[in-house]
Amino acid sequence: MKKTILFSLFVLALAFYACEPVVTRDSIGSPITAADLNVKATPIVVNGKNGNMVILENHSPVLSAWNCGGATSSKAYDTVMVVKTGAVPVTFTGLNPDGTKITKTFSIQIDALTTLPQQFKDLYGEVAVGSKTWVWDETAGAVWGNGGYLGNTSPGWWTNDKASMDGNDPTYGSEGYMVFTLAGMTLKISNKAGTNTQLGTSALDITAKKLDGNGAVWASAKITTANVTVLKGVQPNGGNAPVYVYDVLKLNSTKLVLSWPEPGAGAWGTAWFWMFRVK
Repeated sequence: MKKTILFSLFVLALAFYACEPVVTRDSIGSPITAADLNVKATPIVVNGKNGNMVILENHSPVLSAWNCGGATSSKAYDTVMVVKTGAVPVTFTGLNPDGTKITKTFSIQIDALTTLPQQFKDLYGEVAVGSKTWVWDETAGAVWGNGGYLGNTSPGWWTNDKASMDGNDPTYGSEGYMVFTLAGMTLKISNKAGTNTQLGTSALDITAKKLDGNGAVWASAKITTANVTVLKGVQPNGGNAPVYVYDVLKLNSTKLVLSWPEPGAGAWGTAWFWMFRVK
């Protein structure tokens, strides 16, 4: 009888053990190094040239953060649009399962801007043409002056018409012009005779919007220049220092209106305005 009880307890213990669930715990993957990254950025070829649409591929076991010439993505596989030509830097940042980050930087060659948003075509011209020329917009009345930041959309206080620009800007004059060119994203300003010129680069950011006090869009984009300004691109109350960043208040196929606020300006503080039209 005693043996029977012991045997029964033994069988019962085996039964409990057999019913205990078996749990398989997956371990997180081992972190990889930057040298292990397998990532690619490949421009789509159009008519034998590297276009500005770029295919991104991450074949590594990490989360993705791309910056391809200013175009960003957090997808492992994506297609992004780059709006510059030449050697374009690509930075990939991967997030390992253990939370560590690794980075790889390389460059790709963009030969032509084969795909463009409308705003770029408005400023730089159609791809087939490759450039666009802008002059002072005499139809606006006042082509340069100041007014209220986030309020006015043209010179509203101190105003100057086109004819006055011969005196206000003797270097380039009232007949000066600007040429925005897609190749290299350059900007050239010149007087009518072409004897005074300045050449630099430009960048158009169509995500840089500003709202007025009522929540309406006041500026739809931003233009940043380097080594060159727009015509009369100076700070009159700042020792005529050059202005290199401009809010875009209007940009279409025929009109370009720019503004720049003086440092520290709030709503209705002093801002400067430039009024251009296509030549």
